[in-house]
Amino acid sequence: IINTMTSSPLHWQFSQVFGERNSDEVIENSDVISAIDFDKTGDYLAVGDRGGRIVIFEKETGKHVTNKQYSQNESNGPNVSVMQHPEYRYKTEFQSHEPEFDYLKSVDIEEKINKLKWCTTLNGSLFILSTNDKTIKLWKVKDRKVKKVKEMDLAPHVSSESSLLSESSFVKAVSKSSVSNGHQLEWIDNKGINVSPSNGKNAADAAFARCRKMYAHAHDYNINSVSINSDGETFVSADDLRINLWNLEVSDQCFNIIDTKPTNMDDLTEVITSAEFHPLHCNLLAYSSSRGFIRLVDMRQSALCDRSAIILQDADIRGPKTFFTEIVASISSIKFAPDGRHVLSRDYLNLKLWDMRMSNSPVVTYKIHEHLQPKLCDLYNNDAIFDKFDCCISGDGTHFATGSYSNHMRIFRKGVGSEEGATVEARRNSTQKQPQQAASRRRRSSLSNLARGLYRQGNDVSDAGVDEYSCDFKSKLLHLAWHPKTNLIACSAGNSLFMYYA
Repeated sequence: IINTMTSSPLHWQFSQVFGERNSDEVIENSDVISAIDFDKTGDYLAVGDRGGRIVIFEKETGKHVTNKQYSQNESNGPNVSVMQHPEYRYKTEFQSHEPEFDYLKSVDIEEKINKLKWCTTLNGSLFILSTNDKTIKLWKVKDRKVKKVKEMDLAPHVSSESSLLSESSFVKAVSKSSVSNGHQLEWIDNKGINVSPSNGKNAADAAFARCRKMYAHAHDYNINSVSINSDGETFVSADDLRINLWNLEVSDQCFNIIDTKPTNMDDLTEVITSAEFHPLHCNLLAYSSSRGFIRLVDMRQSALCDRSAIILQDADIRGPKTFFTEIVASISSIKFAPDGRHVLSRDYLNLKLWDMRMSNSPVVTYKIHEHLQPKLCDLYNNDAIFDKFDCCISGDGTHFATGSYSNHMRIFRKGVGSEEGATVEARRNSTQKQPQQAASRRRRSSLSNLARGLYRQGNDVSDAGVDEYSCDFKSKLLHLAWHPKTNLIACSAGNSLFMYYA
Protein backbone atom coordinates (compact mmCIF):
# COMPACT_ATOMS: atom_id res chain seq x y z
CA ILE A 1 0.00 0.00 0.00
CA ILE A 2 1.48 3.29 -1.10
CA ASN A 3 0.67 6.35 0.98
CA THR A 4 -0.28 9.13 -1.41
CA MET A 5 1.03 11.76 1.01
CA THR A 6 4.57 10.38 0.76
CA SER A 7 4.43 9.73 -2.98
CA SER A 8 3.76 13.33 -3.94
CA PRO A 9 4.70 16.64 -2.29
CA LEU A 10 2.12 18.82 -0.62
CA HIS A 11 1.28 22.23 -2.05
CA TRP A 12 0.73 24.76 0.71
CA GLN A 13 -1.68 27.69 0.43
CA PHE A 14 -2.69 30.53 2.71
CA SER A 15 -5.84 29.95 4.74
CA GLN A 16 -6.37 32.55 7.50
CA VAL A 17 -4.61 35.21 9.53
CA PHE A 18 -5.46 36.66 12.94
CA GLY A 19 -3.95 39.72 14.54
CA GLU A 20 -3.16 41.48 11.27
CA ARG A 21 -1.94 45.05 11.60
CA ASN A 22 -0.87 47.84 9.32
CA SER A 23 2.74 47.78 8.21
CA ASP A 24 3.50 51.10 9.90
CA GLU A 25 2.28 49.97 13.33
CA VAL A 26 4.88 49.05 15.93
CA ILE A 27 4.29 45.65 17.48
CA GLU A 28 4.34 45.70 21.27
CA ASN A 29 6.51 43.05 22.89
CA SER A 30 3.57 41.91 25.06
CA ASP A 31 1.57 41.05 21.91
CA VAL A 32 4.18 38.70 20.45
CA ILE A 33 2.94 35.09 20.33
CA SER A 34 4.96 32.70 22.49
CA ALA A 35 2.99 29.39 22.43
CA ILE A 36 0.58 27.54 20.10
CA ASP A 37 -1.25 24.25 20.63
CA PHE A 38 -4.13 22.32 18.99
CA ASP A 39 -6.33 20.06 21.09
CA LYS A 40 -6.55 16.35 20.21
CA THR A 41 -9.67 16.79 18.09
CA GLY A 42 -8.40 19.83 16.22
CA ASP A 43 -11.60 21.71 17.04
CA TYR A 44 -9.81 24.23 19.25
CA LEU A 45 -6.58 26.18 18.99
CA ALA A 46 -4.96 27.98 21.91
CA VAL A 47 -2.45 30.81 21.51
CA GLY A 48 -0.43 32.41 24.30
CA ASP A 49 1.57 35.63 24.16
CA ARG A 50 4.28 37.44 26.05
CA GLY A 51 1.67 39.52 27.87
CA GLY A 52 0.34 36.48 29.71
CA ARG A 53 -2.88 36.28 27.69
CA ILE A 54 -4.43 33.17 26.16
CA VAL A 55 -6.66 33.41 23.08
CA ILE A 56 -8.78 30.42 22.05
CA PHE A 57 -10.04 29.84 18.52
CA GLU A 58 -12.81 27.42 17.62
CA LYS A 59 -13.42 25.55 14.40
CA GLU A 60 -16.54 26.81 12.69
CA THR A 61 -19.08 24.00 12.87
CA GLY A 62 -20.00 22.55 9.50
CA LYS A 63 -17.92 25.10 7.64
CA HIS A 64 -15.00 23.93 5.52
CA VAL A 65 -13.28 25.68 2.68
CA THR A 66 -13.24 23.53 -0.44
CA ASN A 67 -10.20 23.51 -2.68
CA LYS A 68 -10.07 21.65 -6.01
CA GLN A 69 -6.82 19.95 -6.88
CA TYR A 70 -6.11 18.56 -10.33
CA SER A 71 -3.95 15.49 -10.88
CA GLN A 72 -3.10 13.48 -13.97
CA ASN A 73 -4.10 9.83 -14.10
CA GLU A 74 -2.43 7.71 -16.75
CA SER A 75 -5.48 5.58 -17.50
CA ASN A 76 -8.42 7.90 -16.96
CA GLY A 77 -6.93 11.28 -17.72
CA PRO A 78 -7.13 14.30 -15.40
CA ASN A 79 -8.83 13.84 -12.04
CA VAL A 80 -10.33 16.46 -9.78
CA SER A 81 -10.00 15.84 -6.05
CA VAL A 82 -11.84 18.01 -3.56
CA MET A 83 -9.81 18.92 -0.48
CA GLN A 84 -11.39 20.46 2.60
CA HIS A 85 -9.73 22.31 5.43
CA PRO A 86 -11.38 23.82 8.51
CA GLU A 87 -11.77 27.50 9.24
CA TYR A 88 -11.46 28.96 12.72
CA ARG A 89 -13.11 31.86 14.47
CA TYR A 90 -12.28 33.73 17.63
CA LYS A 91 -13.89 32.21 20.72
CA THR A 92 -12.57 33.95 23.83
CA GLU A 93 -9.48 35.25 25.56
CA PHE A 94 -8.40 35.68 29.18
CA GLN A 95 -5.45 36.78 31.27
CA SER A 96 -3.58 33.71 32.47
CA HIS A 97 -0.52 35.15 34.23
CA GLU A 98 0.46 38.50 35.69
CA PRO A 99 3.96 39.90 36.20
CA GLU A 100 5.38 39.09 39.64
CA PHE A 101 8.46 39.78 41.69
CA ASP A 102 10.42 37.21 43.68
CA TYR A 103 11.51 39.10 46.77
CA LEU A 104 13.77 36.29 48.01
CA LYS A 105 15.83 36.21 44.83
CA SER A 106 15.17 39.83 43.78
CA VAL A 107 14.19 38.89 40.23
CA ASP A 108 11.19 39.68 38.07
CA ILE A 109 8.90 36.85 37.00
CA GLU A 110 7.60 37.52 33.53
CA GLU A 111 3.98 36.94 32.59
CA LYS A 112 5.02 35.39 29.28
CA ILE A 113 3.29 32.10 28.43
CA ASN A 114 6.04 29.53 27.86
CA LYS A 115 3.88 26.49 27.04
CA LEU A 116 0.24 25.54 26.48
CA LYS A 117 -1.18 22.01 26.65
CA TRP A 118 -4.77 20.87 26.20
CA CYS A 119 -6.19 18.36 28.68
CA THR A 120 -9.03 15.86 28.31
CA THR A 121 -12.40 17.49 27.66
CA LEU A 122 -15.00 16.71 30.33
CA ASN A 123 -18.75 17.47 30.31
CA GLY A 124 -18.43 19.90 27.43
CA SER A 125 -15.83 22.00 29.26
CA LEU A 126 -12.34 22.68 27.93
CA PHE A 127 -9.29 22.30 30.17
CA ILE A 128 -5.91 23.76 29.33
CA LEU A 129 -2.57 23.98 31.14
CA SER A 130 -0.55 27.17 30.86
CA THR A 131 2.77 28.08 32.43
CA ASN A 132 5.13 30.99 32.72
CA ASP A 133 8.61 30.72 34.23
CA LYS A 134 7.45 29.60 37.68
CA THR A 135 3.72 28.82 37.96
CA ILE A 136 1.52 26.32 36.10
CA LYS A 137 -2.24 26.90 35.99
CA LEU A 138 -5.14 24.67 34.98
CA TRP A 139 -7.93 26.63 33.30
CA LYS A 140 -11.50 25.55 32.68
CA VAL A 141 -13.17 27.22 29.69
CA LYS A 142 -16.89 26.79 29.30
CA ASP A 143 -19.58 28.36 27.12
CA ARG A 144 -21.93 30.53 29.10
CA LYS A 145 -25.61 31.17 28.66
CA VAL A 146 -26.98 34.68 28.92
CA LYS A 147 -30.46 36.11 29.18
CA LYS A 148 -31.77 38.15 26.30
CA VAL A 149 -34.77 40.42 26.58
CA LYS A 150 -37.25 39.53 23.86
CA GLU A 151 -40.48 41.36 23.07
CA MET A 152 -43.60 39.23 23.54
CA ASP A 153 -45.81 38.52 20.53
CA LEU A 154 -49.19 39.63 21.87
CA ALA A 155 -52.46 39.25 20.02
CA PRO A 156 -53.74 42.63 18.79
CA HIS A 157 -57.11 42.27 20.50
CA VAL A 158 -55.65 41.30 23.86
CA SER A 159 -54.29 43.99 26.16
CA SER A 160 -51.05 43.52 28.08
CA GLU A 161 -52.97 43.35 31.39
CA SER A 162 -55.06 40.39 30.28
CA SER A 163 -52.42 38.74 28.09
CA LEU A 164 -52.09 35.78 30.41
CA LEU A 165 -55.74 34.91 29.79
CA SER A 166 -55.19 34.23 26.11
CA GLU A 167 -54.27 30.72 25.11
CA SER A 168 -51.13 31.56 23.20
CA SER A 169 -49.77 33.80 25.90
CA PHE A 170 -50.53 31.23 28.58
CA VAL A 171 -48.37 28.69 26.79
CA LYS A 172 -45.53 31.20 26.55
CA ALA A 173 -45.86 32.08 30.20
CA VAL A 174 -45.52 28.48 31.23
CA SER A 175 -42.41 27.82 29.13
CA LYS A 176 -40.60 31.15 29.67
CA SER A 177 -40.52 33.72 32.42
CA SER A 178 -42.29 36.95 31.52
CA VAL A 179 -42.56 40.42 32.96
CA SER A 180 -45.48 42.79 33.02
CA ASN A 181 -43.96 45.35 30.65
CA GLY A 182 -44.55 43.15 27.62
CA HIS A 183 -41.07 41.54 27.44
CA GLN A 184 -39.84 38.09 28.31
CA LEU A 185 -36.49 36.62 29.28
CA GLU A 186 -35.14 33.82 27.13
CA TRP A 187 -32.04 31.67 27.68
CA ILE A 188 -29.79 31.65 24.64
CA ASP A 189 -26.49 29.96 23.95
CA ASN A 190 -23.73 32.32 22.86
CA LYS A 191 -21.76 29.56 21.17
CA GLY A 192 -22.87 30.62 17.71
CA ILE A 193 -22.19 34.31 18.15
CA ASN A 194 -19.26 35.51 16.10
CA VAL A 195 -17.14 37.87 18.16
CA SER A 196 -13.78 39.43 17.49
CA PRO A 197 -10.85 40.15 19.79
CA SER A 198 -11.24 43.86 19.19
CA ASN A 199 -14.65 43.84 20.83
CA GLY A 200 -13.83 43.30 24.46
CA LYS A 201 -17.41 43.57 25.66
CA ASN A 202 -18.74 40.75 23.52
CA ALA A 203 -15.65 38.62 24.03
CA ALA A 204 -16.51 37.98 27.67
CA ASP A 205 -19.97 36.74 26.74
CA ALA A 206 -18.91 33.91 24.42
CA ALA A 207 -17.15 31.83 27.09
CA PHE A 208 -15.62 32.31 30.48
CA ALA A 209 -12.41 30.89 31.93
CA ARG A 210 -11.84 29.97 35.53
CA CYS A 211 -8.58 28.88 37.16
CA ARG A 212 -9.23 25.46 38.68
CA LYS A 213 -5.75 24.60 39.94
CA MET A 214 -2.47 26.41 40.50
CA TYR A 215 0.74 24.38 40.62
CA ALA A 216 3.33 26.71 42.11
CA HIS A 217 6.54 26.80 44.18
CA ALA A 218 7.96 23.58 42.71
CA HIS A 219 10.66 24.91 40.37
CA ASP A 220 13.76 26.88 41.30
CA TYR A 221 14.58 27.56 37.65
CA ASN A 222 12.51 28.62 34.70
CA ILE A 223 9.98 26.11 33.37
CA ASN A 224 10.59 25.22 29.72
CA SER A 225 8.20 22.29 29.12
CA VAL A 226 4.83 20.89 30.12
CA SER A 227 3.58 17.54 28.78
CA ILE A 228 0.29 15.69 29.40
CA ASN A 229 0.49 11.95 29.97
CA SER A 230 -1.54 9.54 27.84
CA ASP A 231 -3.38 8.39 30.98
CA GLY A 232 -5.08 11.79 31.13
CA GLU A 233 -4.42 12.10 34.87
CA THR A 234 -0.79 13.20 35.22
CA PHE A 235 1.63 15.61 33.58
CA VAL A 236 5.27 16.62 33.89
CA SER A 237 6.88 20.02 34.11
CA ALA A 238 10.56 20.55 33.35
CA ASP A 239 12.98 23.31 34.20
CA ASP A 240 16.71 23.54 33.56
CA LEU A 241 17.72 20.92 36.13
CA ARG A 242 14.63 19.03 37.29
CA ILE A 243 11.51 17.30 36.00
CA ASN A 244 8.47 17.00 38.28
CA LEU A 245 5.49 14.65 37.99
CA TRP A 246 2.07 16.05 38.91
CA ASN A 247 -1.44 14.75 39.30
CA LEU A 248 -3.96 17.11 37.73
CA GLU A 249 -6.18 16.93 40.83
CA VAL A 250 -3.38 17.57 43.34
CA SER A 251 -1.84 21.03 43.17
CA ASP A 252 0.12 21.11 46.43
CA GLN A 253 2.29 18.03 45.88
CA CYS A 254 4.49 16.71 43.09
CA PHE A 255 7.19 14.08 42.69
CA ASN A 256 10.67 14.90 41.50
CA ILE A 257 11.48 12.13 39.01
CA ILE A 258 14.62 13.60 37.38
CA ASP A 259 17.26 15.72 39.11
CA THR A 260 20.42 16.65 37.22
CA LYS A 261 21.67 19.28 39.67
CA PRO A 262 25.28 18.48 40.66
CA THR A 263 26.55 18.84 44.20
CA ASN A 264 28.91 21.54 43.02
CA MET A 265 27.38 23.88 40.45
CA ASP A 266 30.83 24.40 38.95
CA ASP A 267 30.56 20.85 37.64
CA LEU A 268 27.41 21.61 35.66
CA THR A 269 27.89 20.69 32.01
CA GLU A 270 24.35 20.52 30.57
CA VAL A 271 20.77 21.55 31.27
CA ILE A 272 17.37 20.14 30.37
CA THR A 273 15.80 21.90 27.39
CA SER A 274 12.58 19.97 26.65
CA ALA A 275 10.49 17.06 27.97
CA GLU A 276 7.75 15.02 26.29
CA PHE A 277 5.61 12.03 27.31
CA HIS A 278 5.32 9.02 25.00
CA PRO A 279 2.01 9.18 23.10
CA LEU A 280 1.10 5.52 23.76
CA HIS A 281 2.91 4.30 26.89
CA CYS A 282 2.26 6.30 30.03
CA ASN A 283 5.46 5.06 31.70
CA LEU A 284 7.87 6.39 29.05
CA LEU A 285 9.28 9.90 29.06
CA ALA A 286 11.84 11.58 26.81
CA TYR A 287 13.82 14.72 27.56
CA SER A 288 16.55 16.58 25.71
CA SER A 289 19.62 18.46 26.85
CA SER A 290 21.79 21.38 25.83
CA ARG A 291 24.50 18.93 24.66
CA GLY A 292 22.29 17.42 21.97
CA PHE A 293 21.29 14.24 23.82
CA ILE A 294 17.79 12.75 23.96
CA ARG A 295 17.21 10.46 26.92
CA LEU A 296 14.31 8.01 27.10
CA VAL A 297 13.48 6.84 30.63
CA ASP A 298 11.05 4.29 32.06
CA MET A 299 9.33 5.60 35.19
CA ARG A 300 8.62 2.05 36.36
CA GLN A 301 12.29 1.32 37.02
CA SER A 302 12.76 3.64 39.98
CA ALA A 303 11.25 6.64 41.73
CA LEU A 304 14.16 8.81 40.57
CA CYS A 305 14.70 8.25 36.84
CA ASP A 306 18.29 9.43 36.81
CA ARG A 307 19.44 6.48 34.69
CA SER A 308 18.38 6.56 31.07
CA ALA A 309 17.04 3.49 29.32
CA ILE A 310 18.04 4.80 25.87
CA ILE A 311 20.29 7.71 24.91
CA LEU A 312 19.90 9.10 21.38
CA GLN A 313 23.10 10.78 20.30
CA ASP A 314 24.45 11.74 16.91
CA ALA A 315 27.87 10.14 17.03
CA ASP A 316 28.58 10.80 13.35
CA ILE A 317 29.10 14.55 13.49
CA ARG A 318 31.54 15.25 10.70
CA GLY A 319 34.01 18.06 10.58
CA PRO A 320 36.27 19.52 13.26
CA LYS A 321 34.75 20.62 16.55
CA THR A 322 34.75 24.36 17.03
CA PHE A 323 33.84 26.83 19.73
CA PHE A 324 30.21 26.77 18.56
CA THR A 325 29.78 23.00 18.22
CA GLU A 326 28.02 22.46 21.56
CA ILE A 327 26.03 25.69 21.30
CA VAL A 328 24.37 24.79 18.02
CA ALA A 329 23.87 21.17 19.17
CA SER A 330 21.51 22.27 21.97
CA ILE A 331 18.05 20.80 21.29
CA SER A 332 15.23 23.31 21.63
CA SER A 333 12.22 21.06 20.94
CA ILE A 334 11.35 17.36 20.70
CA LYS A 335 8.15 15.69 19.52
CA PHE A 336 7.09 12.06 19.43
CA ALA A 337 5.65 10.75 16.18
CA PRO A 338 2.12 9.28 16.44
CA ASP A 339 3.55 5.77 16.03
CA GLY A 340 5.56 6.23 19.22
CA ARG A 341 8.69 4.83 17.58
CA HIS A 342 10.19 7.97 16.10
CA VAL A 343 11.25 11.21 17.75
CA LEU A 344 11.68 14.56 16.00
CA SER A 345 14.22 17.02 17.40
CA ARG A 346 15.24 20.54 16.46
CA ASP A 347 18.55 22.18 17.22
CA TYR A 348 19.79 25.47 15.83
CA LEU A 349 21.06 24.13 12.52
CA ASN A 350 19.10 20.95 11.83
CA LEU A 351 15.85 19.08 12.14
CA LYS A 352 16.48 15.40 12.94
CA LEU A 353 14.26 12.33 12.86
CA TRP A 354 15.27 9.56 15.26
CA ASP A 355 14.31 5.91 15.50
CA MET A 356 14.43 4.69 19.10
CA ARG A 357 15.93 1.42 17.87
CA MET A 358 18.89 3.33 16.37
CA SER A 359 20.49 5.29 19.18
CA ASN A 360 23.79 6.16 17.53
CA SER A 361 22.51 8.33 14.67
CA PRO A 362 19.30 9.92 13.35
CA VAL A 363 17.36 8.34 10.52
CA VAL A 364 17.57 11.54 8.49
CA THR A 365 18.84 15.06 9.07
CA TYR A 366 17.05 17.99 7.44
CA LYS A 367 19.36 20.98 7.12
CA ILE A 368 17.63 24.22 8.07
CA HIS A 369 20.41 26.74 8.67
CA GLU A 370 23.29 25.17 6.79
CA HIS A 371 23.85 28.47 4.98
CA LEU A 372 24.52 30.15 8.35
CA GLN A 373 27.54 28.00 9.18
CA PRO A 374 30.05 30.69 8.10
CA LYS A 375 28.20 33.32 10.12
CA LEU A 376 28.05 31.61 13.53
CA CYS A 377 30.49 34.11 15.03
CA ASP A 378 28.28 37.06 14.12
CA LEU A 379 25.14 35.20 15.17
CA TYR A 380 26.70 34.57 18.55
CA ASN A 381 27.58 38.22 18.96
CA ASN A 382 23.96 39.19 18.25
CA ASP A 383 22.45 36.45 20.45
CA ALA A 384 20.62 34.98 17.44
CA ILE A 385 22.43 31.68 17.94
CA PHE A 386 20.40 31.15 21.14
CA ASP A 387 17.00 31.36 19.40
CA LYS A 388 14.79 28.36 20.19
CA PHE A 389 12.72 27.03 17.27
CA ASP A 390 9.83 24.60 17.71
CA CYS A 391 9.10 21.58 15.54
CA CYS A 392 5.89 19.67 14.80
CA ILE A 393 4.70 16.46 13.11
CA SER A 394 1.63 15.80 10.98
CA GLY A 395 -1.16 13.61 12.32
CA ASP A 396 -0.07 10.65 10.20
CA GLY A 397 3.62 11.11 10.99
CA THR A 398 4.72 11.57 7.36
CA HIS A 399 5.52 15.29 7.36
CA PHE A 400 7.56 17.55 9.62
CA ALA A 401 7.74 21.33 9.97
CA THR A 402 9.84 23.90 11.75
CA GLY A 403 10.56 27.62 11.56
CA SER A 404 13.42 29.80 10.43
CA TYR A 405 14.33 33.43 9.92
CA SER A 406 12.59 35.93 7.62
CA ASN A 407 9.33 34.35 8.88
CA HIS A 408 10.04 31.24 6.82
CA MET A 409 8.52 27.86 7.59
CA ARG A 410 10.28 24.73 6.34
CA ILE A 411 8.21 21.59 5.66
CA PHE A 412 9.68 18.16 4.89
CA ARG A 413 8.18 14.79 4.11
CA LYS A 414 9.32 11.37 5.16
CA GLY A 415 11.26 9.32 2.65
CA VAL A 416 12.86 12.14 0.67
CA GLY A 417 16.32 13.65 0.64
CA SER A 418 17.50 15.86 3.45
CA GLU A 419 17.90 18.82 1.10
CA GLU A 420 14.34 18.71 -0.25
CA GLY A 421 11.48 20.53 1.38
CA ALA A 422 8.89 23.24 0.93
CA THR A 423 9.41 26.79 2.16
CA VAL A 424 6.46 28.98 3.11
CA GLU A 425 6.82 32.61 4.10
CA ALA A 426 4.38 33.86 6.73
CA ARG A 427 3.68 37.45 5.86
CA ARG A 428 0.80 39.90 5.56
CA ASN A 429 1.79 41.35 2.21
CA SER A 430 4.81 41.51 -0.02
CA THR A 431 5.64 45.11 0.83
CA GLN A 432 5.48 44.84 4.60
CA LYS A 433 8.24 46.53 6.52
CA GLN A 434 9.90 44.53 9.24
CA PRO A 435 9.04 45.60 12.81
CA GLN A 436 11.63 47.35 14.87
CA GLN A 437 13.75 45.14 17.02
CA ALA A 438 12.63 45.09 20.62
CA ALA A 439 14.88 46.63 23.22
CA SER A 440 17.43 44.28 24.69
CA ARG A 441 16.09 42.50 27.76
CA ARG A 442 17.86 41.81 31.00
CA ARG A 443 19.57 38.51 31.58
CA ARG A 444 17.38 36.12 33.51
CA SER A 445 18.53 34.02 36.42
CA SER A 446 17.53 30.88 34.51
CA LEU A 447 20.20 28.37 33.64
CA SER A 448 18.69 27.90 30.19
CA ASN A 449 21.26 30.44 29.02
CA LEU A 450 24.09 28.63 30.74
CA ALA A 451 26.05 28.21 27.54
CA ARG A 452 25.60 31.88 26.77
CA GLY A 453 27.30 32.82 30.03
CA LEU A 454 30.08 30.25 29.91
CA TYR A 455 31.07 30.73 26.30
CA ARG A 456 31.32 34.50 26.60
CA GLN A 457 34.24 34.31 29.01
CA GLY A 458 37.55 35.15 27.41
CA ASN A 459 36.46 34.99 23.78
CA ASP A 460 36.62 37.73 21.20
CA VAL A 461 33.94 37.70 18.54
CA SER A 462 33.28 39.84 15.51
CA ASP A 463 31.35 43.08 15.91
CA ALA A 464 29.75 42.83 12.51
CA GLY A 465 25.97 43.25 12.41
CA VAL A 466 23.37 41.01 10.89
CA ASP A 467 22.10 43.53 8.35
CA GLU A 468 24.54 42.21 5.78
CA TYR A 469 22.86 38.80 5.69
CA SER A 470 20.39 37.84 3.04
CA CYS A 471 17.76 36.81 5.62
CA ASP A 472 16.11 39.00 8.22
CA PHE A 473 17.06 37.97 11.76
CA LYS A 474 14.62 40.40 13.34
CA SER A 475 11.66 38.40 12.03
CA LYS A 476 11.68 34.75 13.04
CA LEU A 477 9.09 32.02 13.02
CA LEU A 478 9.66 30.30 16.35
CA HIS A 479 6.31 28.68 17.18
CA LEU A 480 4.03 26.46 15.12
CA ALA A 481 1.59 23.56 15.52
CA TRP A 482 0.18 20.95 13.13
CA HIS A 483 -3.52 20.08 13.08
CA PRO A 484 -3.91 16.50 14.42
CA LYS A 485 -6.29 15.32 11.69
CA THR A 486 -5.63 17.32 8.54
CA ASN A 487 -2.79 19.12 6.77
CA LEU A 488 -3.23 22.50 8.42
CA ILE A 489 -0.40 24.36 10.15
CA ALA A 490 -0.78 27.30 12.51
CA CYS A 491 2.35 29.43 12.89
CA SER A 492 3.19 32.77 14.44
CA ALA A 493 5.05 35.75 13.04
CA GLY A 494 5.31 38.46 15.66
CA ASN A 495 1.80 39.09 16.94
CA SER A 496 0.08 37.52 13.91
CA LEU A 497 -1.24 33.98 13.67
CA PHE A 498 -1.08 32.49 10.17
CA MET A 499 -2.71 29.28 8.97
CA TYR A 500 -1.70 27.32 5.88
CA TYR A 501 -3.29 24.21 4.39
CA ALA A 502 -2.19 21.61 1.85
